[in-house]
Amino acid sequence: MGLSRLCVLLQAVSPHARSVEELYELLETLGSGHYGVVKRCRERSTGAFYAAKFVKTRRCRGSRRGLERVQVEREVAILRDLQHPNIMRLHDLFTCRAEMVLVLELMRGGELFDFIAEKEMLSEEEAIEFLEQILLGVQYLHGRRIAHFDLKVPVQVPG
Repeated sequence: MGLSRLCVLLQAVSPHARSVEELYELLETLGSGHYGVVKRCRERSTGAFYAAKFVKTRRCRGSRRGLERVQVEREVAILRDLQHPNIMRLHDLFTCRAEMVLVLELMRGGELFDFIAEKEMLSEEEAIEFLEQILLGVQYLHGRRIAHFDLKVPVQVPG
C-alpha cells in the first residue's frame, strides 16, 4: 500500500478517515519538483478535475528529505483564506506522516513560459492580458501582506 493510501482527509468541520484514492481518480503527472509531484485527478463524486499536489514532508527534524510540515501547513492556511480569480483555490487536503496532498483548482493551459516559448512571440494585447492577470493576483496577495517567491504563472487564455 502506497503512502497516499494511508493519508487521511482533513475537513474543517468533521475529519474522517478516507484515502485520496477513494475520493479521487489519480491521472497523469502534470509536473514534479524537488519536494513532490502534481497529478491531474478526477473527483469520483462529481467528475470534476483538479490538480493533486503530493508534498513530501520531513519525518524528523534532522532530515533533509521533504519540507518541514509547518511550511506546508502555512501554505494550506494561506490558500484557505484566498478568494481571487487569478489564484488557484484549495479544494481538499489529505495528510499523513510522510506526505500531504493538496487538491487544488486545476489551471488549464500550462505555464506561461512554455506558452510563450512555443508561440515565440505574444501580441501586445496578449502580453497586456497576461501581465494584468499576474499583477492583479500579486496585488491581492500584497494587500493581505503575503509575498510569494516562486510564482508559477498558468496560461489563462481569454475567451
